[in-house]
Amino acid sequence: MDNKQILWGIDLGGTKIEGVVLAYGDQPKVIERHRIPTEKEKGYHHIIDRIAILIDEISNKTGMLPERLGIGTPGFCVQETGLMKNCNTTSLIGQPLPKDLEQKLGIPVFIENDANCFALAEAVLGVVRSSMKNARMVFGVILGTGVGGGLVFDKKVWQGRQGIAGEWGHNFLDESGGNCYCGKTGCVETVLCGPALEKFYKDHTGKYLKLSEIHQRSKTGNDPAAKQTIDRLTREFAKAIAYVINILDPDAIVIGGGVGNIDDLYSKCPELLREYVFNDKVETRLLKPELGDSAGVLGAALLGL
Repeated sequence: MDNKQILWGIDLGGTKIEGVVLAYGDQPKVIERHRIPTEKEKGYHHIIDRIAILIDEISNKTGMLPERLGIGTPGFCVQETGLMKNCNTTSLIGQPLPKDLEQKLGIPVFIENDANCFALAEAVLGVVRSSMKNARMVFGVILGTGVGGGLVFDKKVWQGRQGIAGEWGHNFLDESGGNCYCGKTGCVETVLCGPALEKFYKDHTGKYLKLSEIHQRSKTGNDPAAKQTIDRLTREFAKAIAYVINILDPDAIVIGGGVGNIDDLYSKCPELLREYVFNDKVETRLLKPELGDSAGVLGAALLGL
């Protein structure tokens, strides 16, 4: 395999579990991808069984067995306790998922949240690899129905002392965002997530539109509220991400999630950032991701490094 490492990863979602076998080296290659339904309604232990079934099916297809396994999940594992926290699949919360999987599979298991897996994949295999040389620190942003992020330094996830490194979505941004589910008010998420922007437009027009439609209408010049909504996105994103740049000074910021498809973020925010970043110029690159829905499972595989 030309000295390539064989890495196994799983993207554990609420609807499906996807697995990948990746030959990692100078020219990374996906050997196999396969997915099965999660069937989360059948409970925690059933999910563990489903992961084992997926591993068996991939092994039968490839003739390979994993030596270690990386898993990405919408939640995270508390290092001190080994228990899962903040999981969309609520049956995982409070469970020792890494320990139980290691006992089930007989191999080491590494777990990170999906934002960290996204950031790691784009840093090591995706847009940062293809467009930048010698980038050491990469911040991966998730802008979708929620707002999150992950931090990668020297091709490794940086978790932080409490496992919350990259969680910029719950910094204060603006009172107008209103109450956040986390218990605070005016969080970045309450201003910049897709539903918040759609609500902003509806509050000004009385009409609900999807953000993609609002974006298109903002370009016509015939819908002031649409333009105001997208201007709010770019201005407030620049303000919010400037705090990240001032503290971490990353080489690149990769913007994932549905809101990240809005091209104004890349065309307008670099100039807006100059108003908020503590420097006379801003060299941080704002990048569109390259890996699409592959980022989560590929990032999980890279945890095996």
